[in-house]
Amino acid sequence: MGSKNKLKRFKENETFPNVLQPKREDLVYGEFLLKGKWNETFFNNDNPIVLELGCGKGEYTVALAKKNPNKNFIGIDIKGARFWRGAKTAVEENLPNVAFVRSQIELIEYIFNENEVDEIWITFPDPQIKYKRTKHRLTNLDFLKRYNHILTKDGVVHLKTDSEFMHGYTLGLLHGLKYEVLYANHNVYKNEGSPEEVTSIQTFYENQYLEVGKPITYIKFKPN
Repeated sequence: MGSKNKLKRFKENETFPNVLQPKREDLVYGEFLLKGKWNETFFNNDNPIVLELGCGKGEYTVALAKKNPNKNFIGIDIKGARFWRGAKTAVEENLPNVAFVRSQIELIEYIFNENEVDEIWITFPDPQIKYKRTKHRLTNLDFLKRYNHILTKDGVVHLKTDSEFMHGYTLGLLHGLKYEVLYANHNVYKNEGSPEEVTSIQTFYENQYLEVGKPITYIKFKPN
């Protein structure tokens, strides 16, 4: 994507009512006004809140929002030029249950209160295979603790990935922590009984993986 296109998207994001772009220092040193008040102040309802972390183009956020008008969906990514597509679609299609936040994922505890989130989707994250990158892996112990903090008592996390490494690493960690694994599958499109929301929504990159026969894995789990 050219720099002109990026700038255009950044500017358009500023006009969208469903996009929030808090500064890092305001989150860390200030008090994010929507923290603990997303439903009360932004969505104006009491519906469950669902996050998509590393949402990319926001495809899962928007598709899930269309399927579940009784839930509120928030996509989070540091790359605003990417989720511009999802935000624009949500505005054009008048989806009141969609929002996007431009932020680093490690700051989610500054964006959401304890017990404020009902579900988290992690869709096709970078597996960060190199040892030096482990701290950025979205299912490492530090991130799991963050999720645990903001999730409700019965909250769940979904991990959908093309990375067998990420799938195996996460399963091993979950078993070690004695987290409840509600569902795990190494190839959701080859096995019957895969959840509909996992197989009916496909991202741009997922379609590319499927075209070359790459298995898509999925885990649904509940932190303690």
